[in-house]
Parts: sequence; C-alpha cells; structure tokens
Amino acid sequence: MKRATLFGGAAALALWGGAAFAADIPAYEAAPAVAAPVPSFTWSGPYLGLQAGYGWFDADNRVNGFKPDSSPDGFTVGAYAGYNHQLENSPLVLGVEADINYTDGDARRGTRGFTGASDTRIGNDVGFTGAVRARVGYAFDRFLVYGAGGLAFADHEVKARATAPGGASGSDDTVAVGWTIGGGVEAALSDNVTARVEYRYSDFGTDSFSVAGSRVKSDLTENRVMLGVGYKFSSGW
Repeated sequence: MKRATLFGGAAALALWGGAAFAADIPAYEAAPAVAAPVPSFTWSGPYLGLQAGYGWFDADNRVNGFKPDSSPDGFTVGAYAGYNHQLENSPLVLGVEADINYTDGDARRGTRGFTGASDTRIGNDVGFTGAVRARVGYAFDRFLVYGAGGLAFADHEVKARATAPGGASGSDDTVAVGWTIGGGVEAALSDNVTARVEYRYSDFGTDSFSVAGSRVKSDLTENRVMLGVGYKFSSGW
C-alpha cells in the first residue's frame, strides 16, 4: 500500500513538473505566408503601332548648271511593328523595328535650265517612306529612352512642268535608299498600350533622273518628328 502511494505521488510530481516545463517554453506562431512578388514591367515582346507627324525634306537638285532646290515638306502618317528584348535583371532593351509611311511632301522651284529662255518648274514629290532599324534603349521601369538607326527608303519623284511656250515637261521616279538615325522616349500607359515621341534624320542618297530630255541629280534628306501609339503583346506571345 505504501509502495502504491509512493508510486502515485511520484507520477503526480512528474506530471506537474512536465506541465510546468511546458509552460515555460515560449510559444512560437507560424510565420505568415509571404505573397509571391508581383513581376515588374518588361519591355520584351512584339508590338504594333500607328504614328503621325511632320517631315521637313530638302531636295538638292542639279540640272544643266542650275540648282533648283526644293523643300517638299509635309505631314506623315504610317504604321510600325517590331520586337523588343529586355535583358534579364537589366534595364537594357534591344530591338528591331520596321515602319512604312505616307507623306504629302510636294514642292516646285522655277528654273531656266532646260530650254534656255523658257521657264520650267522643277519639283520633288515624296510619296511614301519607310525604314528598318535596330533599337537600343534604357528602361526606367515603364519609361524607355532609346536610339535607333538603320536602312531608310523613299518613293522620290522629280517632275518638270513648262510654264511658258516651248518649255519642257516630264517626270521620273525611283525608290531612293539611304540611312536613318534618331531617338525617342516611350512610356507604357498600361501593360499593353504604349505612347512615344520620336525624332529621326534620314539621308536617302543621291539619284539621277531623266526628265524631259535632261539629266537631273537630286539628293534627298529629311528631318522628322513623329508621335506614336502602340500595342505591346505579352513576351510569351
């Protein structure tokens, strides 16, 4: 009987000690689940856009010792498409872009270079322009500052129109090919919609035209400012 009482007391003491020890252990709560980080904006992916602006053209013409230069300035509207790749964990953005545009640039300049005493107006007409360019940019999250350069082309026509009896008339055209360089700033208005403003300079080279029996050499250049709105597809498209 005494042994049972002693055993029961020891058991009770052990249980009381275990409870007291457990009470002394600090309670630890489970760490709250950490939400997955929201991915930052990326410029990677294909895109399409529309653009409009104004082009200041200079056409340096030379015919029979005369220089009837003209400036076929005009409004420009067009479309562009390209692909950007933003390097991983880097603000550097590399891309390629092509565009095609229509312009209403048309100008005339008077000269006596064709038939001596009779007046003839020499004109330059630019119908469409386009380019294929490489782009390099630096991203500030949803803002992109970029430079671009590459191949440029234009539908260039030279016209001669008589303004007096005996004057010469005629026209000739070619697709002038040259180079372009420029830059701009682009902003992501949403994950898919972007807007940009861009300046570019283009030199379409010097071409020879056969107009009304005379050889006309013409060098065409352009300064242009464009505004564009684009749609960027997801990078996994």
